[in-house]
Amino acid sequence: MRVRDVVLTGLTNTAALVPRWQPAREEAARADQLLAMLGMGDKAESRWPTLSQGERGRTLIARALMPRPRLLLLDEPATGLDLAAREQLLASIDALRARHASLATVLVTHHLEELPATTTHAMLLRDGRCLASGPVADVLTSELVSACFDHPVRLVRSDDGRWAARAARVPVAMPGEPVPAA
Repeated sequence: MRVRDVVLTGLTNTAALVPRWQPAREEAARADQLLAMLGMGDKAESRWPTLSQGERGRTLIARALMPRPRLLLLDEPATGLDLAAREQLLASIDALRARHASLATVLVTHHLEELPATTTHAMLLRDGRCLASGPVADVLTSELVSACFDHPVRLVRSDDGRWAARAARVPVAMPGEPVPAA
């Protein structure tokens, strides 16, 4: 399938285009607008098997947006992406938030570097329970993230609104050797 066709299947909720179905002119234009917003406009005619994992992810986000949902769930959308693809994805999510402010987005990740700068709220889960939730500045702290991972973590938020996390080194011993002093 072509990328545009994959996006259009978001209207029919099918894995392929429905035989003898044609999108309305406005629907086709919306698919093109979403692809452009997600940095995929130049790939609209490309075939699905030729896309990178990052391009596929952005295409599937465009597909999910076709029926104009009120909530977008993203479960570890940056998994398997290289640095450039991850940054393109995060820029697309930030652009999406700017253009569709009423769309609520939930993004699940284990990597704080994968949070878009537009993140407003966070929830930390540990052992299936909520450890902390609320405004991002209150939740994403070194203390709370360290408690969540049960490991010392230093968290820094840069001027552009993105996070970086560094874990303390843990002394490791080979089997049968004493653990080195920290």
